[in-house]
Amino acid sequence: MTDARDGIRDRLRGLPVFAGPLASFDPAKAPSDPVELFVAWFDEAVDAGVAEPHAMTVSTVDDLGAPSSRVVIMKDFTPEGWWFATTTTSRKGRDLAANPAVALTFYWGPQGRQVRVRGTAELASARECAADFLARPLESRVAGLHGHQSEPLTDLAEIDRTADRSRERLVEHPDLVPDDWGLYLVTPVEVEFWQGDPDRRHTRLVYERVEPGAAWHSTLLWP
Repeated sequence: MTDARDGIRDRLRGLPVFAGPLASFDPAKAPSDPVELFVAWFDEAVDAGVAEPHAMTVSTVDDLGAPSSRVVIMKDFTPEGWWFATTTTSRKGRDLAANPAVALTFYWGPQGRQVRVRGTAELASARECAADFLARPLESRVAGLHGHQSEPLTDLAEIDRTADRSRERLVEHPDLVPDDWGLYLVTPVEVEFWQGDPDRRHTRLVYERVEPGAAWHSTLLWP
């Protein structure tokens, strides 16, 4: 067993990186709109059997500028951007209320690919938020009804007790939607497609625009 006081650098250096076979990427053939490229890469990740390809890291900052990151499931992707859901009273919900700036990261390890997004998150309409909640499986709605996300917890058993009460409420009122349920749209101003290479000659293609709705401009970046 490694003594944590000595660090784990030697173990880390012994781990394989980009063992492959990796996906290929020719930026010269990339479309002019990152929407098309994201859909293509996402479809390839699904077809390749990448586990949970719709999982993405959402990074926010609070009103003091302190960052937080967590992995959530992408709920939709449209020409407007990326969608995810959470309670507006959670840490990320509070962060976004204070500062809508957000970053997303998709990592498809078996293919050696990342997609990095910078933009702003906007809360959807009450109708859209309700529709998202009602379309979720029962146990997902049960969890969303708790209303305690990110709050301190003193007893793990309280989760089960609260879930039982929430489930009873939903069985009695199947159209119940919590007031704090939020569906967010992330509108991008920058999208980077990163293709790994075993020799570290990674390919990076970034799309940028000055504001939502403006034309995209793409350029290659040094790895």
